[in-house]
Amino acid sequence: MGGFMTTHFGFEIAATDGRARQGRVRTPRGDIATPAFMPVGTAATVKAMMPASVRETGADILLGNTYHLMLRPGAERIDRLGGLHKFMNWERPILTDSGGFQVMSLTGLRKLTEEGVKFRSHVDGTEFNLTPERSMEIQRLLGSDIVMCFDECTPHPAEKDVAARSMALSMRWADRSKSAFGDRPGYALFGIQQGSVYPDLRAESAEALTGIGFDGYAIGGLAVGEGQEAMFGVLDYAPGQLPHDKPRYLMGVGKPDDIVGAVLRGVDMFDCVLPSRSGRTGQAFTRRGQVNIKNARHADDPRPLDAECACPACRNYSRAYLHHVFKAQEIISSMLMTWHNLQYYQDLMAGLRGAIANQTLDAFVAGFHDKRGQGDVDPL
Repeated sequence: MGGFMTTHFGFEIAATDGRARQGRVRTPRGDIATPAFMPVGTAATVKAMMPASVRETGADILLGNTYHLMLRPGAERIDRLGGLHKFMNWERPILTDSGGFQVMSLTGLRKLTEEGVKFRSHVDGTEFNLTPERSMEIQRLLGSDIVMCFDECTPHPAEKDVAARSMALSMRWADRSKSAFGDRPGYALFGIQQGSVYPDLRAESAEALTGIGFDGYAIGGLAVGEGQEAMFGVLDYAPGQLPHDKPRYLMGVGKPDDIVGAVLRGVDMFDCVLPSRSGRTGQAFTRRGQVNIKNARHADDPRPLDAECACPACRNYSRAYLHHVFKAQEIISSMLMTWHNLQYYQDLMAGLRGAIANQTLDAFVAGFHDKRGQGDVDPL
């Protein structure tokens, strides 16, 4: 994918296979090959990784977190220091979430009104007031390329009347977010569909968002504990309710088989803390499923984590070494395991893109599930 050839934000679909789409998001900071996985750089860093290493795995874009960055070090400070890209030494695109999801999870520490959300910082207790207008301002100060509108993440499970009220509030906030975002060529604003697991509420949300008009559309309110079957149930119809010619982003997803199932249902963009968080706790994602490097069975194993992976952990180190450094709580354990997991996720996305382009997606997905079904390599 070429980069840095445009002054505008755009989206092109190059190939489809069933409902799955392969293409690219165009931004002034470079292209994003889709389907895309965005590593999460919560506090202006992908934990245990250097930015160049994240790029080396194949990542075209990172996700930053409005809530955490507004608390520490502060959006105004990052702006004074040249913006988030310069601050964290990542020149390619950055998407920032709106802060809504984190704020909604602060039950007991927040007060929700039509205006926005008042909450106390989990860091030092300072009171903040986050509104659609302030969220847009923070994301502008950060300099993020893709900005998310401010929404209420509907909890799960939610009775239909609760989900309806929450969705309607998010749509009013979406309208205010669009007004506050203004006209910013080269930067994108994404709307977020809500409506819990109710098809008619999702349709109403999609209609409201399309009426306001966004550069891309996210499917929100999933990956909040509903389980894969319920999530796929929503994804069987939700992507099709959104404009065909704009990118579709499933927020906070997820496990490899979640991603594969969502791509099959027409989703283009994903983010999740799972690969990096799992790496730090000794969990590796491999082509044959998950591996817990803590297990004693790896202590004498000279083989790599994943024989098909070209990351430094698999190329240069044995399972025995990775087991040892995890048990010894050495920092290199988090570094190598995170690098491996991010590489696995990017390899999976590249495989999905190639399969869609070649019209071989069904065979790719069958092979993906078959290999994972075999389980990890046999003990020596």
